Amino acid sequence: MAEEQRCQEGHRLCANNCGFLGSPATLNLCPKCYRDHRLKEEQQRQDASHAANVAAAEKPPHASSSASVVASPAGNARGPPALASPAIAAAAAGPSRCAMCRKRVGLTGFRCRCGATHCGAHRHAELHSCTFDFKAAGREAIARANPVVKADKLNRI
Repeated sequence: MAEEQRCQEGHRLCANNCGFLGSPATLNLCPKCYRDHRLKEEQQRQDASHAANVAAAEKPPHASSSASVVASPAGNARGPPALASPAIAAAAAGPSRCAMCRKRVGLTGFRCRCGATHCGAHRHAELHSCTFDFKAAGREAIARANPVVKADKLNRI
């Protein structure tokens, strides 16, 4: 009974009603819903900054700020807005294919660190002649995890 009270004090059911427990520190959301919430906020923040950058780039240098209104590309009524990157465009275009054998992989494709998608037969780096430098990436990860610690020299008495 004491465990139930302790559980109810710090944790409640997720605010999205997914069935898991949330905490006040995560806006009463479970960890997965909170992560999705943060990603959505970050995406909106990036979209807003991108739209501001595009509007600033399209604005002529001689126009005054009160005299002209620049429409963002997202407000284009002719068609869907342009996608942010070629990788997103390729993912949204349709089913993905293996970069080696061109076999349709759909949701079961393996995304390699070199940026290509491969089928189950070509998912290993040595089978698709991967261009990613795993050795350098490993060295960088070790260097980041283990910074050089150098103590000051001691003065002799």
